[in-house]
Amino acid sequence: MKSTIKRWAGLGLGTAILGSGLAACGGTDEPSTTDNSAPQSVEAEIQEPSVAPAAAMSEMGEMGEGEGGEGEGGEAGHNMDTLPLPKRLAFMTGHVKAGLALYRAGEPQMAAPHLLHPVSETHEAERAGLDALGFDASIFEAVSKALEEGRPAAEIEPQLQAAEQNLADVAEQAGGDDVEVIRFLLDTIVEEYTVAITDGAVSDPGEYQDAFGFAIVAQERAQGIDPVPTDTLAELDVLIALWPEAPIPPADPTPIGKVIAQTSKVALTLPAN
Repeated sequence: MKSTIKRWAGLGLGTAILGSGLAACGGTDEPSTTDNSAPQSVEAEIQEPSVAPAAAMSEMGEMGEGEGGEGEGGEAGHNMDTLPLPKRLAFMTGHVKAGLALYRAGEPQMAAPHLLHPVSETHEAERAGLDALGFDASIFEAVSKALEEGRPAAEIEPQLQAAEQNLADVAEQAGGDDVEVIRFLLDTIVEEYTVAITDGAVSDPGEYQDAFGFAIVAQERAQGIDPVPTDTLAELDVLIALWPEAPIPPADPTPIGKVIAQTSKVALTLPAN
């Protein structure tokens, strides 16, 4: 899949949509600023953006071609050739987390596209430079083979745990600023969730599941901050709970505005980096 970069007048999607959501709540008399730091306050409730998610994405530019039978969204518009390795690894790990959760939940068909990220040629750019840090593709190939053979997740739980541990070990070697990576993941959650929901329903299951996976990775990265920010972890627990059936798309998903508001609350608790 060809990766593309989304642009909206130089603003991140989360900032842009959050701004429109706050405006819908009555706006503010404070002057605008180009400071990219998190806002100092968040409204308790944020209404849905006035522009439908699909229309908003059209205005921002090409999102990138979907892939797989479950609407899996690939690189979600990020350019894997220029994205720093720690963020690229977090992005790939989010897909894997979603895939493993779906596999364990008895949804192998939904899991399959997510678990292709560590092994397929399509997502090769995501893995650039990871071998030198200890990435073991054979573990993920074994998981994909078991999935193709229809073996239940419980039967290969040791391999699933090995896959998770390998990614954790590679992340430790890759380093990177945990706070910066979490902010990147929060922005990506807003991007993917906004694409996933149309008219109050899950229209793109793959993106819905990706957003869940990125929230899980953000939680893990927060645990690596010294000292561990307990308030950040608490807000991340609330964020993850907004996927009522984990990565399985529900009939009545959490409104987009509520997810945007909660990602902002998480950002407000992050220490300065």
